[in-house]
Amino acid sequence: MYYIGFDIGSSSVKVALVDALSGNKIIALHEPHQEMAITALQSDWAEQDPNSWWEYVCKATKRVIREANVSAKEISGIGISYQMHGLVVVDKAGVPLRDSIIWCDSRAVNIGNKAFEDLGEEKCASNLLNSRRHTN
Repeated sequence: MYYIGFDIGSSSVKVALVDALSGNKIIALHEPHQEMAITALQSDWAEQDPNSWWEYVCKATKRVIREANVSAKEISGIGISYQMHGLVVVDKAGVPLRDSIIWCDSRAVNIGNKAFEDLGEEKCASNLLNSRRHTN
C-alpha cells in the first residue's frame, strides 16, 4: 500500500509516492517541467488559472503511477498542501469563474496598510491572520 502527496504551488505541482508501512519515498516528481506561468495584467498583480493546477495534478498522478509501476488501487491515502493565500472564485458547481489571485499578488497592500492604521496596530496584531505591515 502507498500514500500519495501533492503540493500545489505557484511554480509547479509536486507529487510524492511513499510506502505506507515504512514511510520510504518511492518516487517524487513535478509537473510541468518548467515553471507554471503567472499572469500579471497590471503591476503587482499575480494570477493563475486554477484549471491548470488540476491538469498538472492529473498528469503528475499518471506519471507517478506509471514510473513507479504501481496500481492506483494500491494507493490508500492522499495528502494535499496548497499555496498560501490563494483566492479561487467558483460558481455553484465549483467551476472557477476567473483566474486565481495567488499569494504573491500585492494589489491590496495599500488597502491593508490603511486598515491596519484605521483599526489599530494592537487589534490587528492580536486578532487578524496576517497582521504584519507590508511595503510595496
